[in-house]
Amino acid sequence: MGRRRTFDVDEVVAAAADLFARRAYDGVSVDDLVTRLGVHRNSLYGVFGSKRGLYLAALRHHIEHEVRPHLGRAVQPDHVPEWDLLLVAAVDRALDDPEVADLVSSIFAELDEATGDPRATEALLGRWLRRRPVMAKEI
Repeated sequence: MGRRRTFDVDEVVAAAADLFARRAYDGVSVDDLVTRLGVHRNSLYGVFGSKRGLYLAALRHHIEHEVRPHLGRAVQPDHVPEWDLLLVAAVDRALDDPEVADLVSSIFAELDEATGDPRATEALLGRWLRRRPVMAKEI
């Protein structure tokens, strides 16, 4: 009989999403995940299968909890999304990982639908990019 899990999967996934958003996929090692998340390596592999498995879980969690609930606000001119993991995934992983590309493309299509105009999506992404260096200074 295996050991009982001693961590909350949702909390670990949310913390991993934050770490991947700040440092991108290749900037986070398994050792970083073990240290920062407080999860044993065997537990990480047992639950998520791999670093990529945790990354995909983190990206899906981010989309479901941080992106989709706020799509309607995207049309507000003062809205700057806090969708760092989604946007980092779009530029960092989507070119090399078809599953990430599908997730990113799908949510961008939902964003286009929510705004009613792909140019609104582009403007929103531009606001995020302009705000990003300011946010980095605040960290």
